[in-house]
Amino acid sequence: MKSVPERDAACAIAQAAAVVGDWWSLLLVRETARGHHRFDALQEELGISRKVLTERLAHLVETGVLEKVPYQERPVRHEYRLTESGRGLLPVLLSMQDWADRWVFGDGSLSGTADEASAEARRVAGLTGERLPRLELPGHRDGEPVDPVTGDAATTVLFCYPATGSPSPLPEGWAGIPGTVGCTLENRLFRDAYEDFRAAGAEVRGVSTQRPDEQRVFAVEEGLPFTLLSDVDLRLAAALRLPTFRAGQLLRLKRAVLVVDRHRVVRHARFPVTDIPAAVDEALAEARRLAAIS
Repeated sequence: MKSVPERDAACAIAQAAAVVGDWWSLLLVRETARGHHRFDALQEELGISRKVLTERLAHLVETGVLEKVPYQERPVRHEYRLTESGRGLLPVLLSMQDWADRWVFGDGSLSGTADEASAEARRVAGLTGERLPRLELPGHRDGEPVDPVTGDAATTVLFCYPATGSPSPLPEGWAGIPGTVGCTLENRLFRDAYEDFRAAGAEVRGVSTQRPDEQRVFAVEEGLPFTLLSDVDLRLAAALRLPTFRAGQLLRLKRAVLVVDRHRVVRHARFPVTDIPAAVDEALAEARRLAAIS
């Protein structure tokens, strides 16, 4: 939270660092993206002192990253939510996460998957029991915002995939990146099993970082009965700290499958996905299991 020296006054990197270069400030952006908005919840998640938390929240509000929104009148209490400026930082956070997964936790290899014992796999496994915060992503049909979790079904199966090769060509060397091949197959398998999922009280939604218009062409070509969601702004990825990798100058979601109940609680999380047909069958079995006990 230092002021920018005069020699760096015109440097945008220095100016950005002055706003969010502090450890706690970055983690506060992370936690608000994850759905923790109230002072006590933020303190519990971060293990931060009340004094430091108060200072950092005031700084982020002053700089327009967070806004205070009242949630109680007597006495007046506020929660902290990301502004449009704050949401613009989510790709920065995901780039930092991606860098650390590859170069700090990993050996520097570019991969669209991970080992079962990796930090990424542990992070996704830890999603079970967590609640997905309320957010909306553009749907492929008309680009209008769609909640990833539908309240009309007992469960929602969210399958994340890197990218399909239609309509836009995939980056050069795509097939040589472990874990990238199979996105069209995965969509087709969920398409073919869609009625079985619906019979089990589940809705299916695919998620990638491709644009809605790209997803629309692919969905029409493949006759997909379910909605594809565009996480082009990385809101879902940030909310769940989903694993990503960079290819063709874009962050892509690594392949993962989540089963979320109507209360937005993650009940099943599969990552890495090394056997796509088995992962689809596993998600269907979990949907049936949850329907049987609900």
